[in-house]
Amino acid sequence: MEFRQLGNTDMQLSVISFGASSLGSEFVPVDLQDALQSVPTALDCGMNFIDTSPYYGRGIGEVLLGIALKGIPRDQYYLGTKLGRYHESHFEFSAKRVRESVDVSLHRLGTDYLDIILCHDIEFVEMQQVVDETIPALREIQQQGKVRYIGMSGYPMKIFKFVLDQTDLDVVLSYNHYTLQNTMFGDLAPYLKEKGVGILNAAPFSARLLTNAGLPPWHKATDQVRNICKQAADHCSQAGIDIAQLALQYSIANQDMTTCVTGSANPGRIRQWADWINEPLDTQLVSEVQEILKPIHNWFYIEGREENNDTPII
Repeated sequence: MEFRQLGNTDMQLSVISFGASSLGSEFVPVDLQDALQSVPTALDCGMNFIDTSPYYGRGIGEVLLGIALKGIPRDQYYLGTKLGRYHESHFEFSAKRVRESVDVSLHRLGTDYLDIILCHDIEFVEMQQVVDETIPALREIQQQGKVRYIGMSGYPMKIFKFVLDQTDLDVVLSYNHYTLQNTMFGDLAPYLKEKGVGILNAAPFSARLLTNAGLPPWHKATDQVRNICKQAADHCSQAGIDIAQLALQYSIANQDMTTCVTGSANPGRIRQWADWINEPLDTQLVSEVQEILKPIHNWFYIEGREENNDTPII
């Protein structure tokens, strides 16, 4: 397993990190025993950072992760969670809720400190509150030793500059924006590095869009996007490779992406990912696939408040 420095923190993260959203059945119903086993499997494979949120499973994800981590020495992994999003349309970024959320997450996860905490999906709210109230509250909690580093996550690229032009953060997490199909987060990397911000990339498969599996019912991909991605997947199959393998290898190949967060409640799948990253990247196949994907390169959808989003290109 390769490890990379996360911004100006003291953390060296594995190039693949374990995303625990699957423990909350965010994609498909999961087998409880498989879900619990997926955590030690990820650690055994060398993944040393675990990402979760109270939103995943509406609390269930954190509870199950806490159970799975019992008996594993705390110094064997880095742990991150989020705050601010608690249900589909339940968002709360007040200083009072920040303090409550951190304490609840610590209890569910069975730990007395978090390595990273992120403001979750801030594009759904008035983002100035996050700058003026949420982040200062988190800095106070950081001084208390309950969290080591603070940051933010979300979908639109616009949100990162909005916050970082006004205040400092330790880390940021973006999802679906550094993949075979969308490389916008890579374009933002020089700005983030200049700010000294640690870069966490998530969802190399773009919520199954770059796999041979069926999409979750909430996926916002248009028919055009689905059809073109299917063509790319079929092309990979004809070349004797799963497009998911190419997608994962491509996402971690960029050294600016400290780690790539991806998750599964299937231990076998996790071991497969660990094997894939040790195989050479077929750069010729990458070029061929990206040519197929060219009509939808950097396609994205609107998430949250319209004013917090970039202008769609398609």
